Parts: sequence; C-alpha cells; structure tokens
Amino acid sequence: MLGAGVAFSMDGRGRFLDNIFIERLWRSLKYEAVYLHELRDGLDAQRIIGSWIDFYNEVRPHSSLGGRTPGETYRNGARAA
Repeated sequence: MLGAGVAFSMDGRGRFLDNIFIERLWRSLKYEAVYLHELRDGLDAQRIIGSWIDFYNEVRPHSSLGGRTPGETYRNGARAA
C-alpha cells in the first residue's frame, strides 16, 4: 500500500463499521418505499423518498435509540438510550 502512495486513515473516520449504518438505511428505504411504489419520474421519487425519510426520522421508532425516533434523539442532544 505504501508503495502505491495510499495513506491509512488513523483518525477513525471512514472505518468499515461506518458503512453498516448507511447500508441498513438504504436497505430500509428500498424495501419500505422504493420497491413498493412506481417511480415514474424524479418528482415521484422526490415525493416518495422525501415522505419516507420524514417518516423514518420523525415517526418510526428505532430499537437502537431506545424506541425513540432519530428526530427525538437529535432534538434531545443525542443522549444514549
């Protein structure tokens, strides 16, 4: 790696575990919104995906957040459950 000029990140950012959370979000989005609707154009996609993201952040409880929504967690200072 060093011979190829590749530098290793030592600050913890970009760790492989970070990808788990975004992959789970994309999976949920696809199975709970995208695959259930016919997205004919960008306006449909914007409306359906935007609506789902609002639901995900403000209505849907998350077990990893102690049953709270991400919105509640954010507004309350992201304290652990």
